[in-house]
Amino acid sequence: MIKHIFFDLDHTIWDFDKNAEETLMELYHHYELEALGLKSPQAFIATYTENNHLLWADYHLGKISKETLRSERFSKTFKQLGIAPELIPTQFEDDYVRLTPIRTNLFEGSKKVLTYLKEKYTLHIISNGFKESTLTKMDKSGLNPYFTNVIISEDVGVNKPDKAIFEYALDKAKATKPESIMIGDSLEADIRGAQDFGIQAIFFNPLHKEKPEDVAWQINHLEELLHHF
Repeated sequence: MIKHIFFDLDHTIWDFDKNAEETLMELYHHYELEALGLKSPQAFIATYTENNHLLWADYHLGKISKETLRSERFSKTFKQLGIAPELIPTQFEDDYVRLTPIRTNLFEGSKKVLTYLKEKYTLHIISNGFKESTLTKMDKSGLNPYFTNVIISEDVGVNKPDKAIFEYALDKAKATKPESIMIGDSLEADIRGAQDFGIQAIFFNPLHKEKPEDVAWQINHLEELLHHF
């Protein structure tokens, strides 16, 4: 019965962590962070990644604003690593936001899977990402031809897992719940959000995290979808 497949973008198709790591390495050298006392770029990236994931989890649930997320993720990281506030590069966040979306690393098999699915289903994106960044990622990575609709939470006014964004997406796609399915990496935003709304969901779990009991369907690699659809 499935006719419409809704994908998350970051951490599901677009490899957020890999793209972010490339940008952070570039900025580490550009801002000469070693001279500030950050001797290990790997430690800097790991600390940032942890902070960013936690802040995004709060953003998904509406606990913090976009502005708070953007203002805190690097300030917390620099402070945790012992950098005095007055030494934190003021343009670091702006440069990161400008450079990261133009990176084009996708999860292995992404375009192969999307090419296959597009012949049989109508594909859509539902993203909690920021609008300008999301549109840049889609364009630079050559993803636009695969998707009929790109639904971005900033346009809708609510984030996944709010039922309103799923309702908006189905209305936009002229789809019904029984003929729709959501694929994403976030248990709260993508999987439980979709399931609570009443549509099936597939948990994309490339890191092989333990699968919760309330998750019926998971994949560890996107090419597994070739065997299910």
